Amino acid sequence: MKTQTSSFTVFAKAIALATGLLMVTASVYATENARERRDARDTKQESRQDAHAKKVDCRQEDQKSNAECRQDKRNAKQDGREESRDVRSGNDAPKNTPSE
Repeated sequence: MKTQTSSFTVFAKAIALATGLLMVTASVYATENARERRDARDTKQESRQDAHAKKVDCRQEDQKSNAECRQDKRNAKQDGREESRDVRSGNDAPKNTPSE
């Protein structure tokens, strides 16, 4: 009878250990996932601010109409979205770097 209790105890401890490791792994993944989302969001927000500044500069310095500068702003925001996707997927390499 003592052997059955001992086997059950070992089995229960193994299950508890496996469950604990799984919970730790899940929390680490969630933390990493949250960091990637935050970095991607920050990248998008920065690109929006840059696009706005670019549009204002376009209108003031180039003496263009709002409609003429709109496409530049759209392109800048789209570039920011692509960078955000790269950050989110783990590809941190910038796209528009000159090759040496």
